[in-house]
Amino acid sequence: MMSTLKSFVIFLLWLYFASSIHAKVHVHVTNMLQDGRSMNIHCQSKDDDLGNIILKNGDEIEWSFSLNFWGTTFFYCDVQWGNLNYHFDVYSNKRDHKRCHSECRWMISDYGSLYGYDQESGKWGSFPLKPM
Repeated sequence: MMSTLKSFVIFLLWLYFASSIHAKVHVHVTNMLQDGRSMNIHCQSKDDDLGNIILKNGDEIEWSFSLNFWGTTFFYCDVQWGNLNYHFDVYSNKRDHKRCHSECRWMISDYGSLYGYDQESGKWGSFPLKPM
């Protein structure tokens, strides 16, 4: 009886970890600059580099990734338009595992404004765009 319970608990733990490893997060970053301005965006993680992309006004870049087993998944982007250069964290497991558990939506607008959608609350919030 005890051996069966132990095996069942181990199976449940394995199932939990296996499902969290393969959990996918879909990211969308939208250029909402005014006056039809384009921006350069370069996003990457420790393992993936999406390269430099020119994002026209109103367009978005999107990609998906799987969360790692250790809960340390981290993506960031550098953005540039005109003579302005900014950096922001697109996905930090510590900050975003509940806020955007399956989808992270970001909008970048004028004056260094960054807005992120919170899946848990259903609301947009302001986040820091760090000058570079």
